[in-house]
Amino acid sequence: MAFLHKIRPSLPRPTYNPLRAALLSFALLVPGGLAASSGLNALGDAQLRGTATFRYLGFPLYDAQLFTPGGAPFNWSEDFGLELKYHRNVTQKALINSTLNEMARIGHPAPVRDQLQTCFKAVNKGDRYLAVSEGPNMVSFWLNGRKTCTMSYPGIKRSFMSVFLGDNTRSAAFAQKLRGQ
Repeated sequence: MAFLHKIRPSLPRPTYNPLRAALLSFALLVPGGLAASSGLNALGDAQLRGTATFRYLGFPLYDAQLFTPGGAPFNWSEDFGLELKYHRNVTQKALINSTLNEMARIGHPAPVRDQLQTCFKAVNKGDRYLAVSEGPNMVSFWLNGRKTCTMSYPGIKRSFMSVFLGDNTRSAAFAQKLRGQ
């Protein structure tokens, strides 16, 4: 750069900005660290209400966090956010099929396979999916802070979210703990 400055003195010298370097380093080190905040902004004052770990045969599959406005008690008539952090790799096909099977098993089937194929991507260990309800008929999804879609269908909030928060989930203790009860 010194050579360029001698032949083109009008070129500005590069300046080292430690704050800029620190922010860049932080952004590179934490690619999904702010994942929940991007989608939860729609809820206003979203605060953590409950947490639970879902296990199958003793092995943790994912950690779940429920966010409600102001950390208020869970209420189906209010919008809320649900974040899952995966402990293992799961294919897109497995996510879609297990979701549809559970929705049917708990009595809330919905013809949303095509929408789920847009919304759901394969996940790796450490990935985070965030689902945020937008009224009773829409749920938006973010994977590691990037919006993947908004699913729309009459009653989809209860149909989809009941898989995790309903009274007849695979684990009543998981759902109660997640709801903060």
